[in-house]
Amino acid sequence: MLQRCLVLILAVAAVAAFPTVNAQGMRLPSGSLAPTGRGPSVAVQEQADFIIAVVNSEPITNHELQLKAARAEAQLNQRGAAVPPMRELLRYVLEQLINEKAQLQLARDTGVRVDDLAVDQAEEAVARQNQIDVPELRRRLAADGMTLSGFREDLRNQLMLTRLREREVEGRVRVSDLEVDQYIREQKTNPDVASSQINIAQVLVAVPDNANEAQIKALEARARRVYERAKAGEDFVALVNEYSDSSDRGNGGQLGLRTVDRYPPLFVEATQGLSVGAITGPLRSGAGFHILKLIEKSVGDGLITKVNQTRARHILLRASTQVAEDAAKTRLADYRRRIQSGQADFAALAKEHSQDGSASAGGDLGWANPGQFVPEFEDVMNALAPGEISQPLASRFGLHLIQVLERREQALTAREQREVVRNILREKKLEDAYESWAQEVRGRAYVEFRDASAR
Repeated sequence: MLQRCLVLILAVAAVAAFPTVNAQGMRLPSGSLAPTGRGPSVAVQEQADFIIAVVNSEPITNHELQLKAARAEAQLNQRGAAVPPMRELLRYVLEQLINEKAQLQLARDTGVRVDDLAVDQAEEAVARQNQIDVPELRRRLAADGMTLSGFREDLRNQLMLTRLREREVEGRVRVSDLEVDQYIREQKTNPDVASSQINIAQVLVAVPDNANEAQIKALEARARRVYERAKAGEDFVALVNEYSDSSDRGNGGQLGLRTVDRYPPLFVEATQGLSVGAITGPLRSGAGFHILKLIEKSVGDGLITKVNQTRARHILLRASTQVAEDAAKTRLADYRRRIQSGQADFAALAKEHSQDGSASAGGDLGWANPGQFVPEFEDVMNALAPGEISQPLASRFGLHLIQVLERREQALTAREQREVVRNILREKKLEDAYESWAQEVRGRAYVEFRDASAR
């Protein structure tokens, strides 16, 4: 149940694509879904619009290209990355648009659908990421000249692309026992720095995309105060719970024991000379200011021997229509209210109402390793503290109410270590498989360039 199709950590709800990694190690979508609020140097042209290219029967207009390029430039500026010459950027963005339209057409033709509840969740996630509520997000979108319908359509398209890519790419990746054996053998016989493992906990003081200089300085000062308190010996988990804006807050801010190549370079460089238990920061990234604590490190064969496990339970309601989804969401919200008020018991409600194999166990999913559940489920679960109950959320299986029961650090058996290695190898293969698949979809599409300068 709830088998993860792709190992994707998302910056915006379930919205994902494959390139780019941000300073938190999260895979980012190729196009910005949140308003940047930072004006790019490239202005969207006000001239009469015209068609740049046609993908099958769908046009790409000059206005669309200029707008996407402006957003891409703003993202690069926000991350402190070098912005390529404008002609090169426009050509890259145009190719992205062509790929996206070809894939969206394939998604629609093959029956991929995204319901309104999933879009609602993505919108709420964007608001949380920017430390505002949904009404304020909508107000800022309007102020930036983006219509709500256009913004939600962008979200829907990105969700649709994610589901298509999961469906199409998942089956292309296989990892054999021989490859697992070879990886383990290489790690044991050729240990190097890249095979070192670290576990880092963080307090993230997020900086909204449209923050002005005064707001940024105030947030930096806040991060500095948190750092000084952590250095003075205050409980780091308590500081995480009080101040962190990151989704890993429910796990004490821990990002998990993993090889250094699976951490952002910013974090690796900052903690390289630290001893276990040491604090560093604040570090600035595109997400905000980070205060880091080195929880654990090991240099050896590079094999992960321990993981942070979560034991959770859920109530699952399946729905086949929009009306049924709305009704299920209302029912789950009522269950949550009754449980929190002491009028009902979670396990009893799960046994009576949950449409899942775990119902007989009161919804208990047992101890789960990272990556065991689909991203939209796991992201919400990881943000919960033990005992906390989520709001109703949608996944590809239906609508859920989740409660985290407890967490622990657990040593892996030899068999479980092999599964971790298999997942590492699988993740590495997924990127290549996606690139190959994307080229196939692009190759099957009819693309006509109407403007010679776009080539």
